[in-house]
Amino acid sequence: MPDRPPNFVLVPYEEARAPPPAKRIGLLERIRALIAGPGAAVADVPTRPRLVFGFDATASREPAWAAARTVTDALVRALPGQLDVALAVHGGSRLHTFTDFTSDARTLRDLAAGVICQAGMTRLLAILRASLRKPGVRVVVYIGDVFEESLRSGQMLTDAMGLRGVRLIVLHDTSDPSARRDAEIFGDLARRTGGCVLPFDALAPDKLRDLLAAIATFAVGGTALLQEKRREMPGAVMLLEHLKGR
Repeated sequence: MPDRPPNFVLVPYEEARAPPPAKRIGLLERIRALIAGPGAAVADVPTRPRLVFGFDATASREPAWAAARTVTDALVRALPGQLDVALAVHGGSRLHTFTDFTSDARTLRDLAAGVICQAGMTRLLAILRASLRKPGVRVVVYIGDVFEESLRSGQMLTDAMGLRGVRLIVLHDTSDPSARRDAEIFGDLARRTGGCVLPFDALAPDKLRDLLAAIATFAVGGTALLQEKRREMPGAVMLLEHLKGR
C-alpha cells in the first residue's frame, strides 16, 4: 500500500466494535446529560456538520470502488467549507479504515486513492458503530451490494441512529443480480434512520457525482436546503423523491 497521508487513521475492526472506555464524570455533567436526554454526549458537539462516507471494498468491488473514489470530492465541494467528511472502508472482513474528518476535497481524494480492495465478508455494522461514537455526524452514506451480517444487530444500530438523528443513505450496487436480494434489507435499515436507498451505477460517474453532491447538501441543511437547490442540483430531485417515499 502506498504511503498514507499524515491524517490517515486505521481502525481495526475489533477496536471499532469494542465499547468506549468508561469515563468518570462529575455530578454537574450527569445532570446536564440527564436534561439533554438519553444518548446525549457529554463532550462538546462539533459546530460543523459531519458525514461518514462508507464503502464496501471487498475484492469483487474493485470496479465500483474505482468509480466512487474519482468523485469523492463531490461530497465536500457541493458546499465548500461547510461539511467535514470521513472515509470509512471495510475489506478483508474488517473495518480497516476510518479517517479523520476533513473539509478538503484533495485530502479526501488522496485518502480514497490509498485504499485497496480486499476479499472478505461485509462489515457495514462496524461502520455504523464507529459512526455512532463520532459526535456531530448527521449522515452515513454507504456504497455496497450485499449484506452478510446480523439483521437484528443492524436493526438495533439503525434504530439508535434514528433516535440520534443520524441518517443512513445506501447507494445500492445491483450490477450483480445476486445483490438484488438484499435490496429489502438495505431499505429496512435506511428507513429506520429516516434515510433511503438510491441506485449506484459505476458506469455513470456524472450521475454518482450529482447524487453525492445532493447528499452532502442534505447533510448540511436537510430537506429544506435540498428544496432550495433542486433547480441547480440534478441529484437533489432524486434524493428528495426517495426520502419522501421512505
